Amino acid sequence: MDQRLLNWGIFLLLCLTWGSSFILMKLGLVSFSPYQVASLRLISAGAVLLPFFFRFIRQTPKGKIPVIILSGLLGNGIPAFLFCIAETKIDSSLAGMLNSFTPVFALIFSLLLFRSPVQKRQLTGLAIGFVGVICLFLVKGVDANQYWYYGLLIVAATACYGLNIALVHNYLKGYTTLQLVSISLFFMALFSAPVLIFSDFAATFRQADSAWMSLGAAMVLGVLGTGVASLLFYQLIRSAGAMFASMVTYGLPIVAIGWGLVAGEHINGWQVLCLAGIMGGVYLVNRK
Repeated sequence: MDQRLLNWGIFLLLCLTWGSSFILMKLGLVSFSPYQVASLRLISAGAVLLPFFFRFIRQTPKGKIPVIILSGLLGNGIPAFLFCIAETKIDSSLAGMLNSFTPVFALIFSLLLFRSPVQKRQLTGLAIGFVGVICLFLVKGVDANQYWYYGLLIVAATACYGLNIALVHNYLKGYTTLQLVSISLFFMALFSAPVLIFSDFAATFRQADSAWMSLGAAMVLGVLGTGVASLLFYQLIRSAGAMFASMVTYGLPIVAIGWGLVAGEHINGWQVLCLAGIMGGVYLVNRK
């Protein structure tokens, strides 16, 4: 198959998978705490790739393990908890919109940490993107304007994503996709397991009416939205480059908005306009 066609196929699949992640988090939060949902997500993702971890861990230089763990923290661990905490107060569709800021952070970290060349057009895109994000906070996108700081958790998560994109592109090119994903998610599952074990998860599961639905949503979120999707994303970075991979954020909010409408979330024209502004900034950042 033509590599370019394959890259676009992975791109579209990632848009659908990650765009659905925000509504799956909401469904998980119906019965469980944000910490439990995030832990379930990471544990299920690590479990599905466990056979590959045992295969690759012995082939990986010990000096690279900390870098891979850092990539796992930035690309999966920290954002998983930040998103779940934020979605206790904000709509899943708004979370998807704010997530579109990822490519801007990818450029910022590539510039600051790896001295990548930058053009005036890209700086203009940065400015437009920042204005778009600020405007999203000003058009009543956050519950009663009382929890605007929960939206900042999403922005912090996108910063983690952006830093991870730059990290993988600059330091982890010599390793296979499956090697990076299986090792990083194993450690994320290991780190998050105590959070689930020492919580009231078992009691909540027995008592909550929608426990099975929430558990299923969290498991799908982990297996597909984190495990399989991370595998595809690492592959896309390696085969098409960091900037093309970060463009997944163009399609992701469209899917998130669609699910938000299905779930009955209120989405107004001003929010869509702000999203268009962010996308315009992202376009300027990515355009060659």
